Parts: sequence; structure tokens; C-alpha cells
Amino acid sequence: MRTLDADVSKVAWNADGLAPVVVQQFDTLEVLMLAWMDAEALRRTLTGGRAVYWSRSRREYWRKGDTSGNTQKVHAVAVDCDGDTILLTVDQHGPACHTGTRTCFDGRGLTVAESE
Repeated sequence: MRTLDADVSKVAWNADGLAPVVVQQFDTLEVLMLAWMDAEALRRTLTGGRAVYWSRSRREYWRKGDTSGNTQKVHAVAVDCDGDTILLTVDQHGPACHTGTRTCFDGRGLTVAESE
């Protein structure tokens, strides 16, 4: 049986004790946003069933949706092959982006040159 501490120890935290989190809608696989977690945010996410992140600008934890109502119910959590990035699959209710768009990437595409 896996323990919470064993799961948290699978993450290779950066020098600031953080890891990037790619957040994806569980059923459409749409990438919603990128956020950051530390070990405590991951523990809260794994035990609470809702996404909890570390705000680098405010220097505090925030559970997605507590102020906006746009919650993220966690479906699965995984780490990549290097252990330095977390993938969170969620059921997003409302916009994921603080600007009010569905994802943090809506309308923000860059031009890619055609390849030969």
C-alpha cells in the first residue's frame, strides 16, 4: 500500500521547493493552465480531492475556486518520467483562467512558420 509521503517523495522539487503542474480536463484532454505546487500543496490536493496550488506572486496556497467558484475536482495525479513535472487531470467547473477564458491558452496562439 502506497503512503502519502511516498507519493510526495516521487517529485523532484526545484531549488525553490516547487514543481510545475500541467492541468488538463479529464475527458477532453484540453490543457487548461500551468500552475505550481510544493510538497504541502500536493499533499492537500491528494487528500482533499480539489486542486491546491502555491502562488509564487502572493506566496500563499490557493485552492482553485475558493474565491472564484471555478473549481477543479481532481481525477488523477501523475508525475513525468523525470519526476519534475506534475500532471493533474481535473473536472473544471467554470473558466480555468483568471481572465475568464476557458483555458489560460485561449486566443493566445503564436504563428508557426510552415515547414518544408
